[in-house]
Amino acid sequence: MASVSVDEAMRRAIELAARGLGTTSPNPVVGCVLLDADGEVVGEGFHAYAGGPHAEIVALAQAGHRAKGGTAVVTLEPCDHTGRTGPCSSALVQAGVSRVVIAVPDPTPVAAGGAATLRAAGVRVDLGVRATEAESGNIAWLTAMRRGWPYVIWKYAATLDGRSAAADGTSMWITSEAARMDVHALRATVDAVIVGVGTVLADDPRLTVRNLRDGSLAIRQPLRVVVDSAGRTPIDAQVRDGAAGTWIATTAEVGAGPDGGVDLPALLAALHTRGVRAVLLEGGPRLAGAFLAAGLVDRVVGYLAPRLLGAGPAALVDAGVTTITEAIDLEISDVTQVGPDLRITALPRKREG
Repeated sequence: MASVSVDEAMRRAIELAARGLGTTSPNPVVGCVLLDADGEVVGEGFHAYAGGPHAEIVALAQAGHRAKGGTAVVTLEPCDHTGRTGPCSSALVQAGVSRVVIAVPDPTPVAAGGAATLRAAGVRVDLGVRATEAESGNIAWLTAMRRGWPYVIWKYAATLDGRSAAADGTSMWITSEAARMDVHALRATVDAVIVGVGTVLADDPRLTVRNLRDGSLAIRQPLRVVVDSAGRTPIDAQVRDGAAGTWIATTAEVGAGPDGGVDLPALLAALHTRGVRAVLLEGGPRLAGAFLAAGLVDRVVGYLAPRLLGAGPAALVDAGVTTITEAIDLEISDVTQVGPDLRITALPRKREG
């Protein structure tokens, strides 16, 4: 096998890390590629599920004795503590690797320090290779751990003129089956799905991850969270069907915000305590507006259908904007056609002051 560069190995490690999206939380996604002394790939691994072997351990097991004198290329700083598994920094030292290349340092006090341990053992450590790409692939976990509340993705579906339903309230289905399947794939990458009680009362959604073709449920389901200040969620609502965990978040439990509704920052902090690192905010327009007005949305994913209604509810209301100078500016990061629809991904720009 031909030798590969460290840069190529890191690109591969980032690809491997992505395989763990949706199954590793509350742990990060991590990928690792091991090169022997001649630069040949002798081991690969990724963190597949919380409590399971870390990426470095999987790669070391594949490499065996060929890891000695080699290079470990890993997307996140090897952990330096004993949790459900042992410290990866010690495992790399014991395997005899001579160099470890890290894309992104670990921001958590409990796990950080792997780089220092490796250097103290005489291992060469290099930081920052393909750091931007590695950070992007692990952005939800990194953001959540740096600030103490989950990464929030607001997802909505609308017609080209921005309507989320027709004038009579009907909304099934604005977008295509292809777009709806794409949403289920997006749900599978997060730890919780959030809706308001208005959405539950109007649409009675299940909010599970499933195959639309046969209705089968995914093995892992995100927590279903209903923001319901007064506890109006019906006892027979589908979100209570037992197919996934459900939390009816009331002001009595979470606390009230300035508007008298559920305190949204407190809600996110409570979810973080429960191990939630990424959430998908799915509705409705008023709840989305409250999250945006509070500056709590990290990413926007909009599915736009090539249809026009001319009337009906808007996809977003009450976002705290009263004049054009207060508009929430977005930076578009991706535009992809999904069936006949467009999926637009954008990041809210931070406001000055």
